Amino acid sequence: MQRYESYKPSGVEWLGDIPCHWEIKQLRWLADFVERGTAPTYADNGMLVINQACLSTYELNLSKAKYHQSKEDVRNFRGFLKKGDILIASTGRGVLGKCCFVNSEIEGFVDSHVSIVRDSKDRLPAKFVFYLLSTQYEMINACLSQGSTNQTELQRDSFRKLPIPLPPRAEQDSIVMFLDQKTAEIDTAIAKKKRLIELLQEQKSILINQAVTRGLNPDVAMRDSGVDWIGEIPAHWFVIPNRYVFREQNMRSIKGEETHLSMSQRYGLVPAKNLETKTLQSESYDGAKLCKAGDLVQNRLKAHLAVFSVASCDGLVSPDYSVFRLQDRKNHPLFFERLYKTPIYLSEFNRRVRGIVVGFLRLYSDDFNAIPALVPPHIEQEYIVRYIIKLNSEFGIMQEKVETEISKLVELKVIIVADAITGKIRV
Repeated sequence: MQRYESYKPSGVEWLGDIPCHWEIKQLRWLADFVERGTAPTYADNGMLVINQACLSTYELNLSKAKYHQSKEDVRNFRGFLKKGDILIASTGRGVLGKCCFVNSEIEGFVDSHVSIVRDSKDRLPAKFVFYLLSTQYEMINACLSQGSTNQTELQRDSFRKLPIPLPPRAEQDSIVMFLDQKTAEIDTAIAKKKRLIELLQEQKSILINQAVTRGLNPDVAMRDSGVDWIGEIPAHWFVIPNRYVFREQNMRSIKGEETHLSMSQRYGLVPAKNLETKTLQSESYDGAKLCKAGDLVQNRLKAHLAVFSVASCDGLVSPDYSVFRLQDRKNHPLFFERLYKTPIYLSEFNRRVRGIVVGFLRLYSDDFNAIPALVPPHIEQEYIVRYIIKLNSEFGIMQEKVETEISKLVELKVIIVADAITGKIRV
């Protein structure tokens, strides 16, 4: 794209040179900040409370908004949101500096971890400044300080003094119009690629579900399983209650020195040290349950949500987990793990969970043991597992390629916005 005819030093290190006809103004001369205490003293219990999780850059993600529970709560929130407001996360590791633009009036409040940048005197080119704040991370980092509780915070005094590069108003409007169009085009392309990933995952699941419930031979003779929710199965497969397939294990660690295993939806049951995101861990694992490689380990509270996996190595797990070991070591544990993650088995798990409060429903061992398992011959289990591994690899390569394309599109959007909003390109 074209550049401007001439540039001048901005006097700001992170900004560099700007077009000669642009000027620099501090944010405090353009905008006001809505501080705590301006909210009304009343509100309905259904009033939205906007928190950091709602800041999804270009538009608010209101599905993550909470609702305040009492009139007293509203005193801790800031006022109603107006069209043209810029919301910025003012505390919180990993999200600090994240911002979004409010496109319409919203009857809701922001909590004390979100700052509102607002113009009350028609001085602020709101969308222009938003695009600047959404890409210029260096200037946001310059306004950070460490709080008394080791919490990084956005310092409002420093933030008010942020230098804002400003072209004439007509040029601001042209830049905003250009960026609205370009970001919308890129977002549409990103959405299509995300949908492609969903379709790939759906297709893979269909193929795997068919393999573990019908086998790999489409011409195999079928018979009625004798279980309504299972339906027909290959004629040579067996239907056996889990109590005859698995035996529950309850061995406990004495000193808790064995490898601590953590459950991950992406990686399965693996050593906790191998996970990128560290989970909250107990200081002591005395009395934790022991498991061996190949054991099926279930989180009782979430087994009906497919939170279970085959252990990749020997180790210890939470005492509240269930550990099951195959009685016939010729059976393949990965076949049964994937069998139990099919929709028909998860539905049966959901039907059998017990508990008083939703969210604390457990799949107890006696209920799991009563569920009938499909048991193909050993060699066929091996073929099916190899097929699943092959599918995971092939679809994983395709998904990784699409995810790389998405990353490049995201990077492209940031570059276009940053270059246009700081005058590096002429639109």
